[in-house]
Amino acid sequence: MGRPRSKHTSAGPASGQAQVEVPVVLPHVVFAVRQDETVTVTVDGTPFEPEPFAPPWRRGSFPSIIDTLTDRRRTPIRVEVREVDGSVFTDIITPARHRTTPPEPASPAGSEPALRLVALHGDGYVAGEDVAVAVIVAHSDAGPDGTARGLLTPGELAHAPTGEVALIGRISHTLTIGHPA
Repeated sequence: MGRPRSKHTSAGPASGQAQVEVPVVLPHVVFAVRQDETVTVTVDGTPFEPEPFAPPWRRGSFPSIIDTLTDRRRTPIRVEVREVDGSVFTDIITPARHRTTPPEPASPAGSEPALRLVALHGDGYVAGEDVAVAVIVAHSDAGPDGTARGLLTPGELAHAPTGEVALIGRISHTLTIGHPA
């Protein structure tokens, strides 16, 4: 009889959340930061290198590396960051939710698409954090530079009688309120 490879958890049908498969032992990703801000990355002790001919990993590469590794596995990973001064930080990172954008309605050949989006921009968010777009009809992710953008259709914006929309950072608690353009 073998050891279980994963444990299934579910928040239940009332919560509206999908079932998540969590491995019994999480993949262990180690980032070792060097004095020159370059980084070595290992996954369960195996080096994870940049693409051939690409520059070495840098501290700013963390979000894209983590996204790549969680997208490949579709399970949480244990991340350990070892700083030059000897300090160590550890966190569990879950895969990003894959968001879909509404399909563009068909339009006659040569004409502009019928779907038009409006946007609200804000800054001060943590790179990659989940950003709620309120009147909450959508979510967005903060970019690597800490900026966020909420895209809405005019129909979605019509649900906000004041025409105001908010971007809410789930980690940073940064709040941007404005009228999308």
